[in-house]
Amino acid sequence: MHIIPTTQARLQSTTGRRLIGAGVLMLAGAALSFNAAAESVNSKDKSFMTNAAEAGHAEIEASQIALEKSSNQAVKDYAQKMIDQHTKVDEQLKQLASSKDVTLPTEPSMAQRAKIAILEKLKGNTFDKRYASMIGVSAHEDAVKLFQKSSKEAQDPDVKTFASKTLPGLQEHLQMGRDLKKTVDAAKK
Repeated sequence: MHIIPTTQARLQSTTGRRLIGAGVLMLAGAALSFNAAAESVNSKDKSFMTNAAEAGHAEIEASQIALEKSSNQAVKDYAQKMIDQHTKVDEQLKQLASSKDVTLPTEPSMAQRAKIAILEKLKGNTFDKRYASMIGVSAHEDAVKLFQKSSKEAQDPDVKTFASKTLPGLQEHLQMGRDLKKTVDAAKK
C-alpha cells in the first residue's frame, strides 16, 4: 500500500516541476518578445531620430531668439517659418519615436547649445548675419545631409519614410536660408 501513494506523490511532484518549468519558459519568452518590440529600430535609426530631434530643437530655439533680437523683417519672417515648420516636424518625429519605443532628447545637443549661446550675445546686423549663416545655412546643410542619408539607408521603413517626406522641406529651408544670408550680408553694418 505504501507504493501507490509514493508513486502518486512522485508523479504529482514531477508534474508540478514541469508546470513550473513551463511557466518559467513562458515568462522568458514573453520577456524576449517584449525586448524585441522595444528594439524595433536599430542603433543607426535611433541615432538618426535623436540627431533629428536635437537639430529641430536647435533651429526652434535659435529662431525664437531671432524673433526677439532682430529688427530685420526678412530675418523675423524666416525665423517664424522655421519655428512653425520645425515644431510640426518635431511632433511627427515624437509620434514616430513613440511608436518605436525611442526616447528623444528635449533640447539641442551641447554643441548646438554653445552656438545658440553665441547668438544670444550678438546684436543688430551682426546677429542677423550669424543667424542666417549658422541656422539658415550651416544647420540646414547638416540637416539635409542627415535626412538624405537616412532616407537612403534607414532600415526601419517608417523611419525611412519620415526622412524622405521631411527632406524636401529641409532643402527648401536651406535655399531660403541661403537667400536670407545674401540679403543680410548685403545690408549695412
